[in-house]
Amino acid sequence: MNSTRLLKTIWPGLLAEAILGIAFLPASSAQVQSSQTVTHGEAAREVKIERGEIVYVRGNTVVLKMGDGSLKEFDDVPDNLSFQVDGKPVNIHNAKVGMVLEKQTITTTTPRIVTTVETVTGKVWHVAPPNHVILTLENGENQEFTIPKGQKFMVNGQETDAWGLKKGMKISAQRVTEVPETVVAQEVRRTGSAPPPPPPPKQEVPILVVVVHPVPLPMVQSAAAEPPNPAEPAPKKLPKTASNLPLVGLLGAFLCVLSLMSMGVRIIAPRRAR
Repeated sequence: MNSTRLLKTIWPGLLAEAILGIAFLPASSAQVQSSQTVTHGEAAREVKIERGEIVYVRGNTVVLKMGDGSLKEFDDVPDNLSFQVDGKPVNIHNAKVGMVLEKQTITTTTPRIVTTVETVTGKVWHVAPPNHVILTLENGENQEFTIPKGQKFMVNGQETDAWGLKKGMKISAQRVTEVPETVVAQEVRRTGSAPPPPPPPKQEVPILVVVVHPVPLPMVQSAAAEPPNPAEPAPKKLPKTASNLPLVGLLGAFLCVLSLMSMGVRIIAPRRAR
């Protein structure tokens, strides 16, 4: 909110006091003087984080894979734009695929009120009630001022307004202006991390072959120590001493036994009949 107040202390032979709780201003030889004060309010802080992994880089063009999976392409990246990656500055020319970049934007919003107080001393040269008055300053320069609506003055113990001002009155005027402002400050932090090193190549692990030799018993050792006897080949032909006589004798004996058995059957049969 802008507010402008013009307070006057009138000197028609006697010193008058301005109302509205503002002390009277003594006349001086100074011209327009100005002072300014700033009152700050409570600041609000907002942090925005953007993070992405480099999936393509060539020249001054880089493509990032963002946290939500989307791809963003940035063309004409400035050479002086750098990120602190593992404590070292990295720009577009030494960036590598796999690096993760992070940008933090910290926005601080602070409300404030700037109060400006302007003080002037002079004589009324011309008055155009109820809004304007022209004062002759100590250096002889005339300057016009705006009178706030409804401003009241005390002159010789009597209350009056801009209509009561007369040419030649020596007055001191004060104007107070309050201007609300919002100060926005931004801080950008750029950091990152290098891609992890590639895994070492797999090494071929040799297969361990264990050969267990059994411990032979002493008998086996002694038997194994003796060289085996060569097998005798089977004779291709019978010796000349061999003949069929044993076979003929065996057949004759079998026939004799068979004959005796037949005779025994005949003798036993008549006895059973009796």
